[in-house]
Amino acid sequence: MSVTLDIRLKRANKVYREGPIQLISSNIEVAKAGKIPGGKTEIPFEFPLHTKGNKVLYETYHGVFVNIQYTLRCDMKRSLLAKDLSRSCEFIVHCQPQKSKVIPTPVNFTITPDTLQSREKNSLPKFLIRGHLDATNCVISLPLTGEVVVENSDVPIKSIELQLVRVETCGCAEGYARDATEIQNIQIAEGDVCHSLAIPIYMIFPRLFTCPTLETTNFKVEFEVNVVVVLHDDHLITENFPLKLCRL
Repeated sequence: MSVTLDIRLKRANKVYREGPIQLISSNIEVAKAGKIPGGKTEIPFEFPLHTKGNKVLYETYHGVFVNIQYTLRCDMKRSLLAKDLSRSCEFIVHCQPQKSKVIPTPVNFTITPDTLQSREKNSLPKFLIRGHLDATNCVISLPLTGEVVVENSDVPIKSIELQLVRVETCGCAEGYARDATEIQNIQIAEGDVCHSLAIPIYMIFPRLFTCPTLETTNFKVEFEVNVVVVLHDDHLITENFPLKLCRL
């Protein structure tokens, strides 16, 4: 007789939030030893999310060098002549919203060859690009917004892009290793855009691949956004902005 084991969350799209006591690991028995009748058998279960000691429940995050994941694993022990069954699935944890209000910190920027920290800036064509971000202290459930304006450029514009970057810092034997990797890249303009025309900046923070800015004794997870202007001769003009993400 063929037997399959599965875990089905009652609310698969539910986000489980941490409480005053937080989860690291927990084992419960959902059914006593005995015979399961033929057909489909559903066994309901629930348990609180408790931590061990003074450890903290961090928000679910899928990164490159830092991963924070929470999984359920169900093991069904069977008789000697039958193979044990096991099944796992991930569930999502969000941290408690912070109580203090987030005060938006708008940032204005101006990009010219003189503002770039590049050894090749003397060989770059002349251009003037202005813009602003509405906030760099960002609520993770709300979009990053702003605008960029190409005032003038001696070389036609090829593309304008927004690049979201994760910066992960991990402890190691030599000290700390800090690595920046791309999360997503969004093109907000293509071709030689009209000069003095405001181009809106609008970026959604992707679920799982971002989390509230996190700093612990062993690792840090931070985020940045790059405004990237690609000129027709493939010169890249990049302006970097550190972001602080939080949840309300």
